[in-house]
Amino acid sequence: MVLSRLILNLRHKRTQSELARPHELHRTIMSAFPDELPCGERVLYRIEVDESRGQVLVLVQSQGEPDWRKLCAVQGYLRRPPETKAISLALSAGQVLAFRLRANPTVKKKSHQRSPDEEPRHNGIRLGLAREEDQRAWLDRKGQQHGFQVLQVQVRPEGLQTSGKRETVEGQVVSRRMAHLAVQFDGLLQVTDPDQLAQAVHAGIGSAKALGFGLLSLAPPQLLGASG
Repeated sequence: MVLSRLILNLRHKRTQSELARPHELHRTIMSAFPDELPCGERVLYRIEVDESRGQVLVLVQSQGEPDWRKLCAVQGYLRRPPETKAISLALSAGQVLAFRLRANPTVKKKSHQRSPDEEPRHNGIRLGLAREEDQRAWLDRKGQQHGFQVLQVQVRPEGLQTSGKRETVEGQVVSRRMAHLAVQFDGLLQVTDPDQLAQAVHAGIGSAKALGFGLLSLAPPQLLGASG
């Protein structure tokens, strides 16, 4: 597994455009990878904005080695050259780790009504969970599914992340607007099933992974709160 650390210039027009249009940032990140990823490959990323320094940190996790030369060729887009390193997971039952997860906590319901924080699905819609108690309960359920127990957590709501996407429907190009509720979780977890947790790290947690959600970062407890 490979982690890349990109420091984007918040004052660059392209960065501003990509923050307002997450699909553009997704295309930028995926330009460092083959058009067709190997079966089972998943590229995950998380955005962290530091307005005081005028920069954006993008942490990218992949199975294969990315090629960031195209980004490096864009003058002023990166604040410094990309940092890339290979990592491996060594998980054991009972282990306590710090974690960070930027997620889109949702619940699926069948309804004909639509609101800005709904994501359409063939068998229903996903509604964003706005209350903190519901967001904590969502994380607890994900822990049960993915081999960990949440010991403590700080919940930081980030509001709605809106995005627009153009699609071709019956030969016509239409614009589709979507909004996803963004929440960052920081805390401590205990490993209950190392294999399940490793799979969750590789595959991501929750929905809207192509838009910067779902990357679960793990670290020794003393590094809790450290960026990336």
